[in-house]
Amino acid sequence: MQSFTTVTGPAIPLMAANVDTDVIIPIQRLVGTGRDGLGPYAFERLRYNKDGSDNPDFIPNREPYRGSPILLAAENFGCGSSREGAVWALMGMGVRCVIAPSFGDIFFANCFQNGLLPVRLPIEEIRRIAEETGASPGNARTTVDLARQVVVTPTGREIPFQVDGRKKEAMLQGLDDIAMTLKQADAIAAWKARDQAARGWAWESVA
Repeated sequence: MQSFTTVTGPAIPLMAANVDTDVIIPIQRLVGTGRDGLGPYAFERLRYNKDGSDNPDFIPNREPYRGSPILLAAENFGCGSSREGAVWALMGMGVRCVIAPSFGDIFFANCFQNGLLPVRLPIEEIRRIAEETGASPGNARTTVDLARQVVVTPTGREIPFQVDGRKKEAMLQGLDDIAMTLKQADAIAAWKARDQAARGWAWESVA
């Protein structure tokens, strides 16, 4: 998993509520498309015109937002079905952090397993970041610093955010749950040896 420390860029103001995973990546694109190929299909119905050209009304298509690593959204981002491909698609279009007041639970968990940081902030703060960015989009930059747990707005305001300590450490190191478990491989092996010696009968069916 790609580690996360800090990202900086013009925050994309996609200020819609209840953006579900089918909007993020249509289900048909998950068939026959590898995880690294989903980026071009992220927000496909909003992102492109019928002729396949970029829709200029879709804010992430506009400069300087194109390719920015930070996405601003409203309540319940990533709701709907549990497809992990929604996270892969966002990362494929360059997004590394989504800032929203709330997230779909499964989407929120999938983010941490793939290196995309979901940050919860009050909607008033998110709107203010969008306003600061819109005032001078060509120069405005927002920074998300996971180590310090702050969002630094274009005007220099620092907004703290909360994140589970274990998830934070995993993101900083670029480790998913399996990799975090494997860090304890020696302790697991030692426990297994002790338990086999003490309760050999319990391991007979495993051998």
